[in-house]
Amino acid sequence: MTFLLTLLAAIFVLGPLIALHEWGHYIVARLCGVKVLTYSIGFGPKIAGWTSKKSGIDYRISALPLGGYVKMLDEREGEVAADEQHLAFNRQHPLKKIAIVAAGPIMNFVIAIGLFWVLFMTPSEQLATKIGQVLPDTPAATAQLPVGDKIVAIDGHEVQTWEGINYRLAGRMGETDNISVTLQAGDNAAKTYYAPVDEFMQGDDHGKDALSSFGMLPWQPTIAPIVGELTPDGAANRQGLKVGDRITAINDVAIADWISATRIIRDNPETLLNFTVLREGKPVQLAIMPQGKKDNLGNDFGQIGAMVAQSEIVIPEDYKTTVVYGPGESLVKSFEKTEQLAVMTVSSMGKMLSGMIGLDNLSGPITIAKVAKQSFDISWQMVLSTAALISLSLAVLNLLPIPVLDGGHIVYHLIELIRGKPLSEGVQMAGLNIGLLLLAGFMVLAIGNDISRLF
Repeated sequence: MTFLLTLLAAIFVLGPLIALHEWGHYIVARLCGVKVLTYSIGFGPKIAGWTSKKSGIDYRISALPLGGYVKMLDEREGEVAADEQHLAFNRQHPLKKIAIVAAGPIMNFVIAIGLFWVLFMTPSEQLATKIGQVLPDTPAATAQLPVGDKIVAIDGHEVQTWEGINYRLAGRMGETDNISVTLQAGDNAAKTYYAPVDEFMQGDDHGKDALSSFGMLPWQPTIAPIVGELTPDGAANRQGLKVGDRITAINDVAIADWISATRIIRDNPETLLNFTVLREGKPVQLAIMPQGKKDNLGNDFGQIGAMVAQSEIVIPEDYKTTVVYGPGESLVKSFEKTEQLAVMTVSSMGKMLSGMIGLDNLSGPITIAKVAKQSFDISWQMVLSTAALISLSLAVLNLLPIPVLDGGHIVYHLIELIRGKPLSEGVQMAGLNIGLLLLAGFMVLAIGNDISRLF
C-alpha cells in the first residue's frame, strides 16, 4: 500500500511538471511554424492516447514515466515531402530552434516562480528567527552567538524565516570559510558575527541538516525527559527502560529536556549509550543501543522506541511571527527564491564534480517519489513547495550544456547561429553519444544512491 501511495504521489507531482515542460516545447514549435508529429508523456510503448483529426498530432501517454518528448517533422529523421520542408525543424532559423528548445526549461522556471508566488501570498504563522538554542562544539558556539537575538541576515542576505536561513546555510555545504550571521537584539543596532566552518556539513556532520550542523536552532519547547510510552519491539523496552523513568544523563551528558535526549539518540545509531534514569527517586544505569534507521534521503539515525507523554505546547509570543506578503512583493520574493535555489543547485553540482561534497548527495527518481509522498503527509503547502523545487531542478538539469539535454541542443544551435551553418551530422552524433553516456552514468549513480538509502 505504501508503495502504491508513493507511486501515486510521484505521478501527481511529476506528471504535470513533465507535461508542462513538453507543452513549452510543443506550443513554441507550433508558434514558430514547425509541424509537430507526436506529443508524448513518458517514453517507450504507447499505452493510451489519441490522434487529432485536425492537426494529425499523436497525443500519447507512454509506458516509461521518466520524462517525455515532442517529435517534430525533421529531415534528419526521415523523408519529408517537398511541400512540407518549410515546416521541418531542421529548416528553421537558429533563433527559432533555440526558442523551441529553451521553452521547456523556461516553462519549468515559470512553474516554480508561480508556485512560490502562491506560497508567499499564503499567510503563515511561523517561529520568529530568534535563536532558541546554540549547540556546543559547533560553529555557532565558536562564534558565541547569543541566544534570544534575532537573525536578520546570513552572509549579508536578508532572511525572514528559518527556511530562508536553512537554504542560505545549505548553500555553503562543503566549504571551509567563515559564515557571517547578522543579529539584532530588540531595538539595538544589528551586529555581525563570523562563524568558522571546516568542510561544512561533511565528515561527522554528513547527513545532518544545515541548522544542526551550524549549531543554531529555533525555539523549542522544554519538555521534561520522562518516558510516557514504549513500543514493544523497541530497543528501550528490550533493554530495561520503563514508563515513568526520567532520563537525567546519556554518556555522562546531563539531560534537562526531551529534545536534548532525542538529539543524542538520533545522532548515535547502532552505538551503545549509557543512560542514567531516575526511577522511583533512585538512579538506575542502563545500556541501550539505538536501532539504526534511514530517513527519506538515506541518512542514518538512531531510534529506541520511547515516546514522551503528550502535553500541550505553548509558544511564547515573542518567538512567534506572522509572515504575509502582498501580490507584488510575493512575486518579487518568488523570483528571488528561484534565482537563489537555481544558483545553489548549480553550485552544488560543481562542488560534487570538484569533490568538495560527496556524489552520494545526488538523488534519483526513488528519492523524489518518497519526498513527494512525504509532502502529501504534511500539508498542501508542502506539496506545492516540493513541486516547485522539483520543477526548478528539472529546469536547471535540462539547461546543462550536455548533448542530448536541452542545454546541449542550445549550444549546437548557438554554434550554428555564429557559423552560419550547423555542425556536421558526424560531430553532432558524436556529441549526442557522449551525452547519452554521461546521462546514463549520472542516472546509474543517482538510482544507486537511491537504492543504498533504502538499506
